[in-house]
Amino acid sequence: MTKINITTLGCPKNIVDSGHLARRFASERFLYVDNPNNADIILINTCGFIRDAKEESIEEILKLSKFKTQSSKRLIVFGCLAKRYKDELVKEIPEIDAIFGVGEDSSIIEYCKGLARGERQNTKDKKQSAFSHDPLTISHPLSYRPSSIASSYAYLKIAEGCDKKCTFCVIPSIRGRFRSIQPEKILKEAREHIKNGIRELIIVAQDITKYGKEFENYNLVSLLKDIASIKGDFRIRLLYLYPTEITDELLELIAKEEKIQKYLDIPLQHSEDKILRAMGRRGTRREYIKLIRNIRRTIPGVALRTTFILGFPGETEEDFYGLADFIEEIRFDRLGVFKYSREEGTVASKLKGQVPEKLKNRRLDEIMRRQSLISLEKNKELIGKRYEAIIDEIDDNFAIARLYSHAPEIDGVVIIEKIKDRSQKSEIRIGDLVTVEIVDAFDYDLKAILTPE
Repeated sequence: MTKINITTLGCPKNIVDSGHLARRFASERFLYVDNPNNADIILINTCGFIRDAKEESIEEILKLSKFKTQSSKRLIVFGCLAKRYKDELVKEIPEIDAIFGVGEDSSIIEYCKGLARGERQNTKDKKQSAFSHDPLTISHPLSYRPSSIASSYAYLKIAEGCDKKCTFCVIPSIRGRFRSIQPEKILKEAREHIKNGIRELIIVAQDITKYGKEFENYNLVSLLKDIASIKGDFRIRLLYLYPTEITDELLELIAKEEKIQKYLDIPLQHSEDKILRAMGRRGTRREYIKLIRNIRRTIPGVALRTTFILGFPGETEEDFYGLADFIEEIRFDRLGVFKYSREEGTVASKLKGQVPEKLKNRRLDEIMRRQSLISLEKNKELIGKRYEAIIDEIDDNFAIARLYSHAPEIDGVVIIEKIKDRSQKSEIRIGDLVTVEIVDAFDYDLKAILTPE
C-alpha cells in the first residue's frame, strides 16, 4: 500500500483542502502516515498570500526535500504558492517531482495512482486548470483526519474564491471568483464531523457573508439554521465576515441560537477612510463604529476579533495614530496585525508612498503594545467568573482549553491546573465541555480550575 504524508501551511481554508485531499487518498486505498520520512509520497500544501507565508512555504519545501534519501520517494507541491510561482519553483527546487495549483485534487490523485503503479510521470511542463469545476456543483469529499490525531474542532469551508477587489490581495487571482458550496454537501460534512465527536464547527471562507449569492432564498443565515438543527452537543464559530455585509438578520440569529458562539471575526484592515479607499475596501470609520455598537447591543458579551494592515502605501503618521485611537476606542477582544506586503500583480504594489520596513516595524510594535494592555485588562475582568470551556489538549496534570471568546490557533488559551483533583469521578478528554473558574490572567492567556458542573 502506497504511503502518503501531507504538510499544510497557511490559513484554515488550506487545512480544509488538505483534509479533503487526504480523504480522497484514503478512498483510493493510500495509507496516511504522520512522519514524512515514512511516506512514499510527500505532499505539501503551500501558502502564497504574503511574503512571510511565501518564505515559510519555500523553507518547508526545502526541509521536506531532504527526506528524499531514497530514489523512490516523490515530493509533490500544490496550493497557492504553487499556482503563483510554478515556473520559479520548478527552476529553483529541482527536488520537486510534480507541482499543481489550487483545486486540482483529481489531477494529484491520478498522478499519485500512476506513481503507485510504477509509472514515470512529470507534471512540471503541463499547464493545469485550477477552476475547471462548475461553481454551483463544487464537490468536496468529507474531511479526513488521521485517526491518531484527536481534535475538539474542525473547519467547515462553505465557499471558494472571492469577488472583492482589495488592492493588496492576490487571492482572487489564485482561487478565482467566489462560488458557494452546495448546502447539502456542507451539511453532510457537518454531520460527519459531529458523528466523529467534533465539538466545534468553524465556518470559513474568504468571505462567509457572501454565501448563497448564487442560490434563490438561501444565504448564510439559512445555512447556519440548518447546521444548528443537526442533533448533537456542538458549537458553531464564524470566521471572516466582511463588515459592510453583516446583516441584522445574521446578528439576531447569533444572539438567539445557543449553538453559535458569541464571537465574530471581522477583518476591518484599517480605520481611516483614505486608506480604506486606497485598499479598495468598503465602509468608513464612522460606519465601522456604528456596526460594532450595533453588534454589541444585539449580542451582549460578544467577543470581537479583527485584523489590520499597517504600513499600507500612503499611510502617514496621522493615519497610523488615527488607527491607534480607533483601537483604543473600540477595545477589541482579539486583534491581529500584519505589515503590508508588496505583492506583485496587485494594484497596491504600484501605488506611490511605499512605507519603509523600519517604520512598519515600529508601527506594528506600537499597536501590539497597546493591544496587549487592552487584552490584559479584559482578561483580568474575567477573574472569579465561571464559563463553559472546551478541552483541546491534555498533558499530565494540566489541560489546555478555550472559552467561547477563543478561536483555536489564533487566540489565547485557558490553562487548567490540577485536573486530577477535580470532584468529578470521570477523567476529562479532548473535546469535553467543562465548567471552569478563571483564577488568573495574562496578556492573552487565562488560568483556571475545574469546578463542579
